[in-house]
Amino acid sequence: MENMEGKFQLIDDSKISGRHILLVDDVITTGATMEACASTLLEGENVKVCVATLCMASYV
Repeated sequence: MENMEGKFQLIDDSKISGRHILLVDDVITTGATMEACASTLLEGENVKVCVATLCMASYV
């Protein structure tokens, strides 16, 4: 999680204000990238974020 801190930045939140955004990733391993990206998008006003993935990594 620490590796992803500050990696995403919301430059102009007016472009996503009031939107419902779908983040799509092919494989989620730790979820750190999706969480960091979603957290940044949620800084926008009245933004909803959903996540979709094809696979989730499994550690055995």
